[in-house]
Amino acid sequence: MRYRFVTADVFTDRVFGGNQLAVLPDARGLDAPLMQAIAREFNLSETAFVFPPDDPRHTRRLRIFTPGGELPFAGHPTVGTAHVLAAIGELRLAGPRTDVVFEEGVGPVPVSIRTDGGRVVHCELASARLPAVGPPPPTRARLAAVLGIGPEELAPDRDPLAVSCGVPFLFVAVRDAAVLARVRLDRQRWRETLADYWAPHLYVVALDPSRPDRVRARMFAPALGIPEDPATSAAAAALAGYLDRQGGGPGETLRWTVEQGVEMGRPSRLQVEAERRGEAIAAVRVGGSSVMVSEGYLEL
Repeated sequence: MRYRFVTADVFTDRVFGGNQLAVLPDARGLDAPLMQAIAREFNLSETAFVFPPDDPRHTRRLRIFTPGGELPFAGHPTVGTAHVLAAIGELRLAGPRTDVVFEEGVGPVPVSIRTDGGRVVHCELASARLPAVGPPPPTRARLAAVLGIGPEELAPDRDPLAVSCGVPFLFVAVRDAAVLARVRLDRQRWRETLADYWAPHLYVVALDPSRPDRVRARMFAPALGIPEDPATSAAAAALAGYLDRQGGGPGETLRWTVEQGVEMGRPSRLQVEAERRGEAIAAVRVGGSSVMVSEGYLEL
């Protein structure tokens, strides 16, 4: 059988930036082992497989695979798939903004698609789950060793914290962007320290006190077969829970621009919003631009 695929670069406005994604717009007939084999063949951070929804009120059902396994939720495949399906005419657009719902392992995920002159310019997901804090992480000294830096190079005023919006990440803040650029994941120390931890995926951030709305980040997920990821919106959604603990007034909408993938030569930009009601986060949204790159067919 022939299966159409489309590739896109997500969270960028130019080709060869952002995070690569392969999308199979109609994956009916594929089972999990075959989807896993296809994801390994593409060897991108994620490959998205699109099916009819189980609930007719929803738009599509997505299954998302890394080269190493299936994910219950991932942001850049969600945002990128919305862009691809709209751009190739698989979704009916309802004017400047179209709202769709994708069924994923974490539940229904709303996505808004913005267009300008019929061209898709921005897609934004609303996280199906709010940030949840996990168990205490390993010591700062052990985490610094995993990252190949000294303990004194971690941010002194921000403790590591594990947070999940469906996929758990361990957030570690370093002193500045220069330290972030020098991070080199030690695989052996990662196996000894984090392989069995609740949040084995590392999201390393550098925060600039003079620009609190800007975040530089890198993400490492050896457990998923991803040495480093250029854009990770599942982590960016959970990041809202991490940063919110650093301070925010009741009822505020907090906004950050996350720059990721710079050290990989694939700069990405993710827009993150956390809507607070009272003292708690009530909604998290992550969005950005994407560009189409290629299309073709798999002969199976």
